Amino acid sequence: MNLYHRFDGDAADIVVLSGSLGSTLEMWDPQVTALTRRFRVLRYDHPGHGRSPLLETRTVAALARELAGLLDELAVERVSFCGLSLGGAVGMRLALDAPERIDRLVLCSTSARFATPEFWQDRADTVRRDGVEAVADVVLARWFRPGFADVRRYREMLLSIPPEGYARCCEAVRDWDARGTLAAIAAPTLAIAAADDPSTPPEGLRAIATEIPGAELRVIDDARHLVNVERAEEFNEVLLAHL
Repeated sequence: MNLYHRFDGDAADIVVLSGSLGSTLEMWDPQVTALTRRFRVLRYDHPGHGRSPLLETRTVAALARELAGLLDELAVERVSFCGLSLGGAVGMRLALDAPERIDRLVLCSTSARFATPEFWQDRADTVRRDGVEAVADVVLARWFRPGFADVRRYREMLLSIPPEGYARCCEAVRDWDARGTLAAIAAPTLAIAAADDPSTPPEGLRAIATEIPGAELRVIDDARHLVNVERAEEFNEVLLAHL
């Protein structure tokens, strides 16, 4: 299996959690206890992140195919899916390419188009040249509001990502553009935005929810990009209400 993964819980229904650029599956720790009351939780590391090997994966479509391949290997046919940031893009792509696999869809702190190609190419070049540490302060300031108590843990998580793995996922984000395609998503969809997120502000999630038929939008106050961490209790309530 190409993707390192972990199951928690023993329920019949499965929910997949897919994380952000620069994260490992541990970013979902604040959700596991709440979700395993109803679901078997499947978390995984993106290629070149955490314990997943570096792959020739440089597009969101390829990341979605890797996840579909993991589901095939695990003999899992259909799941609910919650993805944040890059993980949200993977979820949108999977819901478009393999709609029969997605029961319910949750898209958090994500976008149909992230920043500009030039921004992401510069980020990839910087990390290849100077390491992930060169962008760590900027990334963490976007992930959390000032004073977040557990920032050291997430700095260590970010700095554990190999530069080439981070850079290749930057290139996947660079080329991602799903605008004008999302009306084909059939799964019941919830978009979750963080009110203070400078990376994927609420208006971008509102655009996603407007384009996907029947989708709903929830905005969580007092949080930046990693809303699942910074406002875990409210996030879990909103997530479970949709699932």
